[in-house]
Parts: sequence; C-alpha cells; structure tokens
Amino acid sequence: MDPSENQHFKKLKLDQLERLDLSQYKALPKLPIIVVCDNIRSANNIGSIFRTSDAMCVEKILLTGICAVPPHREILKSALGATQSVEWTYCPSVYDAVVEEKKKGYKAIAVEQTTSSIPLHKFAFKDPLLLIFGNEVQGISDEILPLLEGCIEVPQFGTKHSLNVSVCAGIVLWEAQKQKLSKKE
Repeated sequence: MDPSENQHFKKLKLDQLERLDLSQYKALPKLPIIVVCDNIRSANNIGSIFRTSDAMCVEKILLTGICAVPPHREILKSALGATQSVEWTYCPSVYDAVVEEKKKGYKAIAVEQTTSSIPLHKFAFKDPLLLIFGNEVQGISDEILPLLEGCIEVPQFGTKHSLNVSVCAGIVLWEAQKQKLSKKE
C-alpha cells in the first residue's frame, strides 16, 4: 500500500483518548481474575503486569514471596500509575495465598509449561480465576502444583521456549478479555 494513500490516519493526542479518571475506573465491572505473581524477581516486570492489569481491568493482583511491592521505584516507573488503580495485596507465601483465594471460590490456573498444559487458544476462561505467573527462571513454585485445577501455556514457534513474564501476562489477559467481549456480541 502506498503511504500517501493513508492520509486519513491521524494519531490521537492524549487529551483525545477519553481516559477514565481513577473513580470511574474503580467503578467499572472487573474481569473476575486475580493475577498471582509467584516470586517474580524483577520490579520492572511487576510494574508492567500492573499496567497490563489496569488495561484489561482485572480484579486484583496478588504479590507473593520475593516480589517487590509498591511504591518500589522500578514498579512505579513501568506501572505509570496503575498501582493506584489496580487493587493489590501481598502475601509472603504463594501457597497460603492460593489456598486462601481458593476458599473464596477461585480456581487456580498456572501459566506454565507442564506435561498437561492446555494451549491458550483452547482454554475457555470461566469465572473466577487465579492466574498464576511464576518466577522468570524457575517458573511457578513446585509447592502449589497440587493446588492447581489446570495449566495453560502460550504456544511458541521459534527457538526460544519462554516469554518474558510480563509479555506472557499481557497475552493471556488479552485472551481472557477477548473471550469476555466475544460473549457480549
């Protein structure tokens, strides 16, 4: 396509985006997902997960173990204010955190490559879910394997066998939101 034919495209300026203020955002119905960060070591990844969780309107983020917590400087840098909009809590033990949320009716689904992982595009998101994202090197904690109702993974087609955890969270949360949107149509 000749670039001169695309003169009808104009980038929107920030004041044209009609962004919600904090009180409007907090009043929105949330995607019934709690994002569990299981010992994620990079505060930048945590901040990116906050920002994506805001964009996809998730219910809450649960930080566990070695995860940095707001107002850590690196979280705030990549979250761009999402630590104020997305509800979050911290629990030292991922095991205890998952057990507690399961008592409230959440099903625990790890985003992890396992012998029985379901490809993301074949997984039907049903309410309410704990989506557990693991450590950048070790993945999810072995101790929570018995607590899981399932595992999903993002299919990959290159030479690498893993995605950055914040990129993976973005892909998975978009798929959850996409499925919710398609049910409304």
